[in-house]
Amino acid sequence: MIDKIALVLLIIGGLNWGLVGIFGFDLVAWAFGGAGSIISRAIYIIIAICAIWCISLLFKKNDCITDDKID
Repeated sequence: MIDKIALVLLIIGGLNWGLVGIFGFDLVAWAFGGAGSIISRAIYIIIAICAIWCISLLFKKNDCITDDKID
């Protein structure tokens, strides 16, 4: 469950950086009172922690169960 939450937050952060890169618009800063506000900085830190957490997913064994049965 933590992996999925981290991935969702990382995707949101990536979309925010896409907005910054394409349009020069920082959604987090806009929504929470500027890039220097405590809330915005906390969100940036949480996204960074999620990115660090998701690095571990690169090295995690794939636990998917496949069904070899052909319908």
